[in-house]
Amino acid sequence: MSRTNFDQLLQAGCHFGHLKRKWNPAMAPYIFMERNGIHIIDLNKTVAKIDEAAEALKQIAKSGKKVLFVATKKQAKDVVADKAASVNMPYVNERWAGGMLTNFPTIRKAVKKMTNIDKLMNDGTFANLSKRELLQVTRQRAKLEKNLGSIADLTRLPSALFVIDVMKEHIAVKEANRLGIPVFGIVDTNSEPKNIDFVIPANDDAKDSVEVILSAVCGAIAEGLEERKAEKADEKAAAEQAEEVADAKPKRAHKARKEEDAEVEAEEAPAAE
Repeated sequence: MSRTNFDQLLQAGCHFGHLKRKWNPAMAPYIFMERNGIHIIDLNKTVAKIDEAAEALKQIAKSGKKVLFVATKKQAKDVVADKAASVNMPYVNERWAGGMLTNFPTIRKAVKKMTNIDKLMNDGTFANLSKRELLQVTRQRAKLEKNLGSIADLTRLPSALFVIDVMKEHIAVKEANRLGIPVFGIVDTNSEPKNIDFVIPANDDAKDSVEVILSAVCGAIAEGLEERKAEKADEKAAAEQAEEVADAKPKRAHKARKEEDAEVEAEEAPAAE
């Protein structure tokens, strides 16, 4: 069963592309028609592509890996923050720092710096600082939180990137391509789909359009996380059961040995008389 349907996407305005004069010819396979100088996206293909992307993201989540969501445009940033946080995935919705993937160790150092500032504030180390120095540290901490707070738990490179508006986030796409990280993207009619591994043709400017697609893919990620949790619980139960069986075997062997010894004693008793 599809995670979305034609009517749902139509109501959210996913079918509205850009003006014909702004189109990218590489998006021709996903365009249904032109109306009043605007390209209309084929939503039947969008439904199929959402399902394909959702299944791939589900498997990534099931394997315990992270998906990094990227959307710095005003219409999408709040939706992405809400949806990504709901499935405990990292996201970037303020500014893509150049080298966030290709220079990941440096980004991790900045995140650790933020953590160290928190520790020093909590243990009273900053109590002796002047008001000016304390203000500088606080501002630095706020800046780090704004740009990197949402990826504080990302201790290693993500296994996939989910991008809204691949033209605006072209630096993120290039970094992922360079590192061989698969890219999932909502691609509008003015964008280049060539460097996107999982293309979702849809309107990337409307909040409702972004929300309905993210709801579908985040639902798939949530399913993957639940299945992983269930598998871990089954593995734990199987391991405990195996341990119980292993503990029971020596007891049974010891009991059988005692019974054998008793039988031997019983046989030797008349002979002794």
